[in-house]
Amino acid sequence: MAGETRAYEILYILRPDLDEEGRRDKIAKVNQVIEAQGGQVQSSDEWGPRILAYEIDHFREGYYVLVTFTMPAERVQELENRFNMDDEILRYQVVRLDGK
Repeated sequence: MAGETRAYEILYILRPDLDEEGRRDKIAKVNQVIEAQGGQVQSSDEWGPRILAYEIDHFREGYYVLVTFTMPAERVQELENRFNMDDEILRYQVVRLDGK
């Protein structure tokens, strides 16, 4: 259905070489991007630095952040396109929470 708002969760990994201010700015920017795409951030949880299962772009660890949000279903692809272009985000995964 067009315009249907659904619940999502995104877990993304930031580069470990960002300083604290850079991390805070990037997390705020991600939340702004979600809201700019018509979403509403429910919660943002910083898991902090963790060792990666495998090396990504020559990094052995990353800074993990989990965000729960609602967004119109047709806007999620645009959000993923923005994450694909961001060099400070090593990996991300968007998951739909309503069980489908």
